[in-house]
Amino acid sequence: MRRQGAFTLVEMVVVIAITGIIAAVVAVFLRAPAEGYAASSRRAWMTDVADTALRRIARDVRAALPNSLRPYGTTQAIEMLVTSTGGRYNQDAAEQAGCFSSGCSELRSLGSVLQSSGEYKGQRLVIYNLHPNDDNSCSASNPSAWCGNNSAEITNSIDNSDEDTLSFTLTAFRPSTGSPSRAFFIVSGPVAYECSDVGESNGNGTGKLYRYEGYPITATSTLPPPPTTQRRLLAEYVSGCSFTYSPGVTERSGLLVMKLELLRAGERVVLMHQVHVDNAP
Repeated sequence: MRRQGAFTLVEMVVVIAITGIIAAVVAVFLRAPAEGYAASSRRAWMTDVADTALRRIARDVRAALPNSLRPYGTTQAIEMLVTSTGGRYNQDAAEQAGCFSSGCSELRSLGSVLQSSGEYKGQRLVIYNLHPNDDNSCSASNPSAWCGNNSAEITNSIDNSDEDTLSFTLTAFRPSTGSPSRAFFIVSGPVAYECSDVGESNGNGTGKLYRYEGYPITATSTLPPPPTTQRRLLAEYVSGCSFTYSPGVTERSGLLVMKLELLRAGERVVLMHQVHVDNAP
């Protein structure tokens, strides 16, 4: 009878031991590349999150009503009034209607700014905004859309090919001279950005960056806005955050410098972004 080939117990133990040694050696060599890949992926993810958040803020800033940006009294939050559109109004018709004296209830545009009748109903018409009311000093001579000195809620709008009509309740816009450039803006509402609970713990950022919208315009800012506000999370793991705004009122050109720092599992990403702010009313 022929003997069948087989492994002995000793041979199996030797093979298992050798396999374990080889696996351990391979693991040592693969550990560093694997950790490097994971760290690189975290940095790429954080960079993308921070860049997307800063670009989102910049888009709102570029669409902000001139002279409407205002800090919350902290470098970690900022608020603005975002515009939907704008145009120029018929000065002769506005003066005849008394828009800048006794008051008027409609304004006519030079050229069409509407896509259809009824558009922008419920939003606010603003003329010659000069003041963000960051120091609570708005007045008829220093008008601010935050206070309503130079704005009115649109109740109806009629689309014409050459001249649109925007209707609102009786309003005397200030200042009484109107806009030197005959410009008007339509504001969709306020928007705020806030970094909350910023700090570090166990190698991770503890803060979060939020965007607020859907709340009423108020003369003085309240942080956070009312409970009915729509709040959206833009970034987490925030370990540093700042909004530094230089209004440049005389130059009609402001500058917002934004800095966002994210920290996750010991990996840190810091992005800075500057946004030009057009404050020509």
